[in-house]
Amino acid sequence: MNPARGLQVRVLSSPHSLNKFKVMDINKITNFFFEIATLRRLTRSHRQMIQEVSDNISDHSFRVTIIGMILANLEQCDENKVLKMCLFHDVAEARTGDANFINKQYTDLHEKEAQQDQIRGLPIADKVSEILQEYEERKSSEAIVAKDADLLDQMILQQEYFYKDEKNRQIWQDNTEKGLKTDSAKKIAKKIRESNPFEWLYQLEKDKTS
Repeated sequence: MNPARGLQVRVLSSPHSLNKFKVMDINKITNFFFEIATLRRLTRSHRQMIQEVSDNISDHSFRVTIIGMILANLEQCDENKVLKMCLFHDVAEARTGDANFINKQYTDLHEKEAQQDQIRGLPIADKVSEILQEYEERKSSEAIVAKDADLLDQMILQQEYFYKDEKNRQIWQDNTEKGLKTDSAKKIAKKIRESNPFEWLYQLEKDKTS
């Protein structure tokens, strides 16, 4: 039996939507999709100091977005806006690369220019530009929460990388933790610093056998 037999598809459109579609630069949109795909091959710059690191920008943004959603609910701010900030906060690094603390002392990455050039011609350009401007200003509760999500992901990575190296773990995490602003992020950071990175696995086994 053909499941599509007898199925009627109704396409709703308006002259306005059709005209809007015609003026969209489909090549620009498609190229942007391929550009953001390169983020999974862009290794993060802390690899300069840390051996055997496979973390990339795409992985980082994924984790930050999930952390951001949870923080937004804990801090009772606009979840949708936080999610957008987290998703796009490092997208321009497809053009600038990821700069670590050392690099930033000597390099002007022209991040604003890269952001604007990257999204120009996209149907979401104005929205993304506005959301990134708000994120960079760090004045709204959503921008603060999104940045805290970024920092918490750093702390999780540091806990994994330096779990058996207490001295370096403390130095790196002290430096990251001081940037946190929200109460929720500070409480989570404290727990991260006390945690075994494999505790979730051990707890799963306990839960299943109890």
